[in-house]
Amino acid sequence: MTAPEVFDDRICVLGEGPLWHPLRGQFFWFDILRKRLMSRIGEETLEWQFDEHVSAAGWVDENRLLVASETSLSTFDLNTGESEWVIGLEVDNTVTRSNDGRADPFGGFWIGTMGKSAEKGAGSIYRFYKGELRKLYGDISVSNAICFAPDGTCAYFTDTHSRQVMRQPLGPDGWPESDPVVFIDLREEGLNPDGAVVDSMGCIWVALWGAGQIALYDPQGRFLSAIDYPASQMTCPSFGGPDLTTLYATSAAVHLDETQGGQTFVLQTDVTGQREHQVIL
Repeated sequence: MTAPEVFDDRICVLGEGPLWHPLRGQFFWFDILRKRLMSRIGEETLEWQFDEHVSAAGWVDENRLLVASETSLSTFDLNTGESEWVIGLEVDNTVTRSNDGRADPFGGFWIGTMGKSAEKGAGSIYRFYKGELRKLYGDISVSNAICFAPDGTCAYFTDTHSRQVMRQPLGPDGWPESDPVVFIDLREEGLNPDGAVVDSMGCIWVALWGAGQIALYDPQGRFLSAIDYPASQMTCPSFGGPDLTTLYATSAAVHLDETQGGQTFVLQTDVTGQREHQVIL
């Protein structure tokens, strides 16, 4: 495994939502606080500006993403730059915005919200599936680490402030069954789990906000190793590339000098990730 390198040196105040689009062979990510979607193709840098916070996406087809904003889930056409409203997301709640999210193996899309100033308990986690947006968990301060086992039997999520990553068993249609249980407990270490992704072997890669690392845990939640990054506020990893062995990762410069974070990183691994799942509208 090589050392992390800078994939894109444009500084994100709050980089998040990394997504490899398998049909386009293209990597996307967000700068939540600057309200923009970002990408690059070779040396060409791309970005799209929105009028509200945007944070996460799933791919619908070759040209459209389902984008989560502070008030909705909307399809976004990458060719035309046009958005089409799909369903409201805490429309009347001016305190919150969307945060971490990811498509599940069943064609659904999980999305977390949080207070714009990380107000305690202001956020929730939802699942959008077949036209229905259902609230799964409330009283969330900082929603993160939404990702899924390769066989679809469980989901993972965290409230970063709890310092615990939860494991949620799923039923045959992807809805939660029974209560979530603690999967990784980082309270003793004082570490803050942020975004996460699961590889093809079921291991979970967790960004550790404030520690400058992405940590790897096995399917039983046991620590295996950690990758050091030159940015302290790592936010979320994502596998991509033609063979899904490239690990991308976003970071944030919020509350820091911009030389200390905000870049987007890339790392060649000897591990194969999961193909990002398609959102079925």
